[in-house]
Amino acid sequence: MDTSLLALTCVGLGGGVGAVLRHLFSTIVARKLGHGTFGILAVNVTGCLLIGIIAGFFLGPGATGAPSGPIWLLLVVGLCGGYTTVSSFSLQTLTLAREGHGGPALLNIGVSLVLCLSATVIGFALTYSIGATA
Repeated sequence: MDTSLLALTCVGLGGGVGAVLRHLFSTIVARKLGHGTFGILAVNVTGCLLIGIIAGFFLGPGATGAPSGPIWLLLVVGLCGGYTTVSSFSLQTLTLAREGHGGPALLNIGVSLVLCLSATVIGFALTYSIGATA
């Protein structure tokens, strides 16, 4: 793991921007749709699509492991890590369950899993379909 000043700066800058974008986007969606769960779901799906697209530029077919250069640290670890909200998703799902909405809580888990994994696969495939690998 790279803990150089450059690496930490890249992660910190990307993470700060990602966190601000997460807050703005999830707030807008939640206000429009009436519950924080939908804002978190929208952020998780778009964040998974984004990370799929970015990873598609850096990882060739069949590649394993993760790059660790400054751009990867800025965009994937920082920006996407600050933007995606799995911990918030968990808390929102727990809140639904504690409010007596077990069905919607389970639906949120299933829909999030299917959409986020699908979005990541689609983002990766989109990158390959245009031949945009590093």
